[in-house]
Amino acid sequence: MKQTIDTKFTMSEKRVYTFGNGKAEGKADMRNLLGGKGANLAEMNLIGVPVPPGFTITTNVCNEYFEKGKEEVVALLKDEVENAVKHIETLMNSKFGDVENPLLVSVRSGARASMPGMMDTILNLGLNDEVVEGLARKTGNERFAYDSYRRFVQMYGDVVLGMKPLNKEDIDPFEAIIIKVKEQRGIKLDNEMSVEELKQLVVLFKNAIKQQTGKDFPVDPMEQLWGAICAVFDSWMNERAILYRKMEGIPTEWGTAVSVMAMVFGNMGDTSATGVCFSRDAATGENRFNGEYLVNAQGEDVVAGIRTPQQITKEGSLRWAAQQGIEEEVRATNYPSMEEAMPEIYAQLDAIQDKLEKHYHDMQDMEFTVQEGKLWFLQTRNGKRTGTAMVKIAMDLLREGEIDEKTALLRCEPNKLDELLHPVFDKLALSRAKVLTRGLPASPGAACGQIVFFADDAEKWHDDGRQVVMVRIETSPEDLAGMSAAEGILTARGGMTSHAAVVARGMGKCCVSGAGAINIDYKKRTVEIDGITLHEGDYISLNGSTGEVYLGEVQTKAAEVTGDFADLMKLCDKYTKLVVRTNADTPHDAKVARNFGAVGIGLCRTEHMFFENEKIKAMREMILADTTEGREVALEKLLPYQKQDFYGILKAMDGHPVNVRLLDPPLHEFVPHDLKGQEDMAQEMGVSVQEIQNRVNSLSEHNPMLGHRGCRLGNTYPEITAMQTRAILSAAIQLKKEGFDPHPEIMVPLIGIVNEFDEQEKVIRSTADRLFEEEGVKIPYRVGTMIEIPRAALTADYIAKKAEYFSFGTNDLTQMTFGYSRDDIASFLPVYLEKKILSVDPFQVLDQKGVGQLIEMAVKKGRSTRPGLTCGICGEHGGEPSSVKFCHRVGLNYVSCSPFRVPIARLAAAQAAIEE
Repeated sequence: MKQTIDTKFTMSEKRVYTFGNGKAEGKADMRNLLGGKGANLAEMNLIGVPVPPGFTITTNVCNEYFEKGKEEVVALLKDEVENAVKHIETLMNSKFGDVENPLLVSVRSGARASMPGMMDTILNLGLNDEVVEGLARKTGNERFAYDSYRRFVQMYGDVVLGMKPLNKEDIDPFEAIIIKVKEQRGIKLDNEMSVEELKQLVVLFKNAIKQQTGKDFPVDPMEQLWGAICAVFDSWMNERAILYRKMEGIPTEWGTAVSVMAMVFGNMGDTSATGVCFSRDAATGENRFNGEYLVNAQGEDVVAGIRTPQQITKEGSLRWAAQQGIEEEVRATNYPSMEEAMPEIYAQLDAIQDKLEKHYHDMQDMEFTVQEGKLWFLQTRNGKRTGTAMVKIAMDLLREGEIDEKTALLRCEPNKLDELLHPVFDKLALSRAKVLTRGLPASPGAACGQIVFFADDAEKWHDDGRQVVMVRIETSPEDLAGMSAAEGILTARGGMTSHAAVVARGMGKCCVSGAGAINIDYKKRTVEIDGITLHEGDYISLNGSTGEVYLGEVQTKAAEVTGDFADLMKLCDKYTKLVVRTNADTPHDAKVARNFGAVGIGLCRTEHMFFENEKIKAMREMILADTTEGREVALEKLLPYQKQDFYGILKAMDGHPVNVRLLDPPLHEFVPHDLKGQEDMAQEMGVSVQEIQNRVNSLSEHNPMLGHRGCRLGNTYPEITAMQTRAILSAAIQLKKEGFDPHPEIMVPLIGIVNEFDEQEKVIRSTADRLFEEEGVKIPYRVGTMIEIPRAALTADYIAKKAEYFSFGTNDLTQMTFGYSRDDIASFLPVYLEKKILSVDPFQVLDQKGVGQLIEMAVKKGRSTRPGLTCGICGEHGGEPSSVKFCHRVGLNYVSCSPFRVPIARLAAAQAAIEE
């Protein structure tokens, strides 16, 4: 695979950086070049953490690899890699490929942004039939040598040689062979296999690889190494890595580094182990060291969830036991924690994790191996965490004095706040729900949905509008798309550090892992839980905070802004300059947004109020009337409904501005297009069906989005504008009389020329004056306009002489600037994104160079003729963090977004002020 990347490389460029024995050619701030893993391996060496020696091939080489091709890059790297291998040999006092004193290595990926499980790793590299015998002699541990060999053949066969399941219902072909061998002996665990059975697995694995792929397993260690290095680079462009980058906004051109390290072995017996740990709880954010380990195992065993691991701390072990209902067995030390089983190693581990958190001033996710009583660290990184944990950790570190207020705000990703706004289970409904089983609370939240077993089905069902829960024996990186589409994930195997748990937390998905009581049959598409058989499509609910799995759908309720979340929002207010309003069309939405901290309504769409029974009848009567008098009669019917709606919204936003957009969409959207609806309308109005049909047909337009809508409606039928003005201001007057403080704003949509605004303003002002005289009450109000046509942006200085404020409608402004129909973009957008014609959907993320230039120009021009002109944005971009930050930079006063995006916009606005 080749791709064109605009980068230049020279023969003299350094491509390989070594580390080991407390020294390193790199350091932590070189993560862009060395990737997160490579930079942190170097940094750990420099601060005295025990790390096996190795070297890192830079991220730039990844780009070279796809630009120049495999052969040329291998040739460029050859000398540096061979010298770096000698560096490891010297420090480890062993030789790569040597039969008597063999050095084995691991080959791992490492992008500058953490991408857990998305790319490939190969362990135990350097073994062949002769070297494995030498390793057995050297260590005096034949079982360990052949266990490492079978692992290497399995991993290399999968990652480099492409040995995969042939059908999605099939398990991994290597696992199928292992299961068969264990069944023949009547054993359950991998570590119960004898040396002879491990030797048998190596032969069976190699034969299976040859049969399925047609490739012989390579015996030359250097050939193995180059195959692994290239496979890691190739994995940067695999399907799951591409999908993950899209989800996380990671640019393709960042590339991945490759780190090659001397192998240290957790599978050398009962004094060896491997594990993953976190300096704080990645699910809840609690300040407690936690993690999982396995005795006599290698790291992939923990992450893949093949064996259920044990807890590192005694506290964690008791907590896990309570969740599993096996407290007595744990107290009897059938499942000892590392703190109990390996107290000296635990003490070292605890001290180093504390040191690393204090060094990086953030929660750390660490991998380690214990080889015959010696502790080695293989990785540290800022840990993936849930939205809840993100907020708690940031606020706790602030209170502990580890970080300052600005750092606490910058540590939080605005979009991850969305997780804290999701519904939670209603306590009453939960008390009545049937608990099917319990697993580990791997990622908090409430999830309800239909059972699916495969990633592609989860995607399809989700696209069809169904909510799904993905149920798997264990997840793998290939399941990423399905996990993204699901409401939650349930697995039979794996602990709190398994693939499912780590990825789900990073994605903010509810996850229950290691529910050992469930039996899944992929071929029958059923799951059996404690005697109850559930089929694909049946509903279950997951509580990711307790690990409980419930039968059927459990009712949920809205989340609340409390505790650390509320403290974070107060901190936002301390630094932000750009305030956040909401888009709301009902009193309920207005109240929700206000509870989330909105300081007004930036867009109230009046058309959404017309679709209830009596309202739509009156609206249709108005549209289908063929005289001004007829329209006015119908509008009189609509007036009290409109007033009632505005009264509720203005009351909910008491003391804050409410910006009401006058009627905007084409009239044909409101009329009946089916015969039954037309017959009902004819009867209601006392006219023939033919007359109704003629009027409906007359409203038809070839391009309605550019047709008779917006201010064009108000200028054609000024009685519509008059009625809406009267409804808005009547509601405000009533509230004023009741002691409230309404702040109405009336917005004229879709103007392209100042004369359009003039005509509408005359109607609004004259209607207001008459109303104030009738009521004997005068209230302040403002008349502004929506800038959503490029010509309006270009002539903003003229428009601002009349309009009191601007609100940028970026949905239409994007549509008209690009010439893309927002209703039809789906027909070509996926291709444009795939081909990099567009990097993002411009209706989701504001186009700052084009549409943004129009906004910036309009703000400057508008304020040149009306200093202090209030400017805001009310399109969908108002809740998208990068767009919010752009709005801050160009001097807007506010952004407006949907109620549940308000906290996200508030955090993004605060970050924009800090970054400035």
